[in-house]
Amino acid sequence: MLYRDAINLALDHAMQVDPRVIILGEDVGFYGGNYKVTDGLFAKYGEKRVIDTPIAENSIVGTAIGMAMMGLRPVAEIMTANFSMLAMDQIVNNMAKLRYMSGGKIALPMVVRMPQGVGRQLAAQHSQSLEHMFASIPGLYVFCSSDATGAYHTTLYAIRLDDPVILLEHVLLYPMDFEFYKVENFDPFKARILREGKDITVVSYLKMVHDVLRACENLEKDGISCEVIELISLRPIDFETIYSSVKKTKRLVVVYEAPKSFGLGAEISARVCEEMFYFLDAPPLRIAGEEVPIPYNRKLELSAIPTQESIYRQMLSWGKGHGL
Repeated sequence: MLYRDAINLALDHAMQVDPRVIILGEDVGFYGGNYKVTDGLFAKYGEKRVIDTPIAENSIVGTAIGMAMMGLRPVAEIMTANFSMLAMDQIVNNMAKLRYMSGGKIALPMVVRMPQGVGRQLAAQHSQSLEHMFASIPGLYVFCSSDATGAYHTTLYAIRLDDPVILLEHVLLYPMDFEFYKVENFDPFKARILREGKDITVVSYLKMVHDVLRACENLEKDGISCEVIELISLRPIDFETIYSSVKKTKRLVVVYEAPKSFGLGAEISARVCEEMFYFLDAPPLRIAGEEVPIPYNRKLELSAIPTQESIYRQMLSWGKGHGL
């Protein structure tokens, strides 16, 4: 199943079961969404449940907050995470805080979903990875997934929660085809071990997971065994799964597309150093994007983010330099 079709199926199933589930955003109705994630839902559920909005991100999120306060379960789409900056007042000051500040009297069962990341020559203002911004805000859950099965179950889980969720997707995952299956008792708060290994724990999420898995296949040929962990929840992070793996491998690598500074890799590396210092045989390695706005030129664009080849080269050099 295509990644985008898995999200569409989750939205459809949620809307079938619960009439309170409402979709709103730019072009989500008749057009079916900029990435066709909501394709067909307007025809099936009508304009009162699949609502095309003006190009006004702060109003989209603010309207969804009001809907949630009044008993609906809105799913708001921001066309790209780059445009979420226009909605940050609502996200940070209302969406994240109203339930807490009301002592739990106000429930906010709402989801704001958005694609992010480097596509193919979308240039600097349309290629950002902003998960670190959302994950730094208390009061929000931040979810993501790297495949169709995870996307389906994570979307359903987020819609059913009574707390606000930021649901991050990646623009290059939408057309990717994956094996799809139903999972009993799916828990997005639990990280997934996608590959077992004994030498290095590699933590990643979203599209980078696939580059990591391919790089680790090549590292296996060089005699380096990697354990790959996919994060589905970025706030909170399942540190227990990471700690357990690091106890075994004694080494940690975190791979992410955003610039290295102040990213999820910094947080994960710091926590592991604080809690697992005496288990480590090497300092953690962060493989991340460069400290530049994403270039438009394709060669420069690829040089600004981790790729399968660069992940492999950096991990091989680092591993050989630390006893592997």
